[in-house]
Amino acid sequence: MIASSYQARLNTLLASGQRKLLGIVGPPGSGKSTLAQEIQRLHPTQSIVVPMDGYHLANSELARLGKAARKGAEDTFDSAGFAAMIQRLKTQPSDETIYAPEFRREIEEPIANAIPIQPENQLIIVEGNYLLLNSGHWTKLHSLLDETWYVNVDHALRESRLIQRHMQFGRSEAAAIDWAKNTDGPNAKLIEASKERANVLFSWE
Repeated sequence: MIASSYQARLNTLLASGQRKLLGIVGPPGSGKSTLAQEIQRLHPTQSIVVPMDGYHLANSELARLGKAARKGAEDTFDSAGFAAMIQRLKTQPSDETIYAPEFRREIEEPIANAIPIQPENQLIIVEGNYLLLNSGHWTKLHSLLDETWYVNVDHALRESRLIQRHMQFGRSEAAAIDWAKNTDGPNAKLIEASKERANVLFSWE
């Protein structure tokens, strides 16, 4: 459940009648997607979720670059393309539909043009790990997002969720533990270091 204080912030964002871009940030397994979906559920006719994960590089490209074993690190995304999409959403014409990609965990690949964003979508919920990163193309996002919420979560709970997720999508328990600790772990430290730039530190009730 989202506490009333957070709901009041959402209502303030929507009260302007203008399009607002809300960033939901946190390390892997923090519950970003759950929070984004809950906000969308609370405002179904006004909002839409645009996930950063749609900008994962394809597995074939990660293999070509020698980065397959680091999938999920900040340099395994098309950060320039993602920043350009957010810029487009900031200035979307009233007669244009913008299409965003989404990531399908069942195939571990992004799917192009899967999310249609209409001009009447007033609240764009941008969800992802690296929205507050202060390097490369990620730095452009801070000025484009109207507000950012960082999702705080207990480290042990977050890691447990990740292990279960990796096993659900085909990894053995040993492989899931290794990925959660040695791939997701370093990414989480980088993301956590950026949280002071967030407008809100969010915790579930």
